[in-house]
Formats: sequence, structure tokens, C-alpha cells
Amino acid sequence: MSRVKITVLKTEYYPELAERYLTEGDVGPCPIHQVGDVYCYEGGAEKPEGLCPWAWIDLYRSISATAAQCRNDWYKPDVSVECCTDGIHPVVFELRAVPEPPDL
Repeated sequence: MSRVKITVLKTEYYPELAERYLTEGDVGPCPIHQVGDVYCYEGGAEKPEGLCPWAWIDLYRSISATAAQCRNDWYKPDVSVECCTDGIHPVVFELRAVPEPPDL
């Protein structure tokens, strides 16, 4: 099983949807994640510290598959691009398998 490096690639924001659907109107992009943020999944179904709990729920299946080195033929080996399901300010993440260091 590999560790998984989780990197924020992009944050989106749709102000017209925020105005229409949110009680607070114009809230801006995700307040938790910034482009370039990096987290590391070490295994054990434990959310990396600082990662949004909602994003964790959305991404966990893909993180687990990446850690188990399950291949998706659409992507290069050991990497995938996924996003959270927030329709107003979604965040796009790169998931990359990082081999475990050898036991010494």
C-alpha cells in the first residue's frame, strides 16, 4: 500500500450560483484550501490534518484506490485528478501514489 500525496490544483467559484442558492450570497472561493496546499494520506482511513472533512468524504474512495495502486487507464500511472462535490466553490485535487520507504 502506498501513501497518497494530495495537492490542491485549482479552486473554482461560481458567484451566480452563490447568489441564487446560498443564504449568505457572495462567499467567494473555498475558505479552507488554497492552490498548492499539500496533504499526505498515510493509510488507516484517517483524514489528513487540515483537509476539509467534506472533501475527505468525497475523495476517500479515490484516495484508497490510489493507495492500493488501482489503475484508471485514463490517467498516467499512480495519479488521478478529483474534486470535491461542492457546487458553489469546488476544489480540484491531484492524488499521487508515493511509495512507502523501505524498512531498514
